[in-house]
Amino acid sequence: MQVIALKSNLTILPKSDLKLYEDIIIVMNFKQLAIIGPTASGKSDLAIKIAQKLDAYILSIDSLSIYKEIDIVSAKPNENDLNEVRHFGINEIYPNEYFSVEILIKLYKKVKNICKREGKNLIIVGGTSFYLKSLIDGLSTLPPISDEVKKEVAFSLKTLEKSYGTLFKLDKHYMEKISPTDSYRIEKALLIYTASGLTPSAWFAENPPIPIIKNLKIFNISVEREVLRQRIKNRTLKMFEQGLIDEVCNLEQKYTREPNSMRSIGIVEVLDYLDGKFTKEESLEFISTHTAQLAKRQQTFNKTQFKNSISAPLEELKNIILAHYNN
Repeated sequence: MQVIALKSNLTILPKSDLKLYEDIIIVMNFKQLAIIGPTASGKSDLAIKIAQKLDAYILSIDSLSIYKEIDIVSAKPNENDLNEVRHFGINEIYPNEYFSVEILIKLYKKVKNICKREGKNLIIVGGTSFYLKSLIDGLSTLPPISDEVKKEVAFSLKTLEKSYGTLFKLDKHYMEKISPTDSYRIEKALLIYTASGLTPSAWFAENPPIPIIKNLKIFNISVEREVLRQRIKNRTLKMFEQGLIDEVCNLEQKYTREPNSMRSIGIVEVLDYLDGKFTKEESLEFISTHTAQLAKRQQTFNKTQFKNSISAPLEELKNIILAHYNN
């Protein structure tokens, strides 16, 4: 037996119940937060500093860091940083493997259970804020999809334009948000309609998403646009110095240009340089420009989609986060 004070009462717990009590306390004390911001704003370094203070693991939600071997172009944390704090969502799959929001949600649930089991907190960090939005809002379930339905849809997708047109006539409200060349989302819409007999809008109305994370505190790194542009330019130059061209050459040789991961900023421009379309200097400039354009979109998304987030410059945000969780 062991004596433990629960609230104001004195309670005697047998050893068999003591472990359960300790597990409950760990779950009750579990904290999670998210750090967002545009690319090159310093999210990863800040997350590591906060994780060390809050005894937390880190879940990366970056669309490129998830891949093994895409190291320089993704600007993922180096080996020392990865050894400082346990990371998830980095080096999880190979560049030619399929990845989706659904897989990310499964990864989050797995990481959350690990944190609770090991008595750790969790910091979610990354530039792909659409993933965070999906974790907060959840995803609607899909109807059961048989092999026959998959075959039927695969045949229809051979004429992608026709499939898109058919779906557009059936569900204009849903399809006008989808590009006629977005084969992934067109396939998803066609699978829903073929399997359920309902348009995507009707299906999602009857099967609304269930939030995955509730009451998540989100901290956003605010940065002046000109300062960010200079950071992006400096980081791009550093990537070339670290061997970006060799990395892209190796990726192309091993995986070809077919995987979605090979169509990312930093890879496409280097491939164009290798094809003789641009000089090395022009390639560097294009990467900086396209990355700055991405950063602008990220800032807009973060501002409009996470209206209750706490925003501050990088040099202030660390103290704001620690003060919030130490109170």
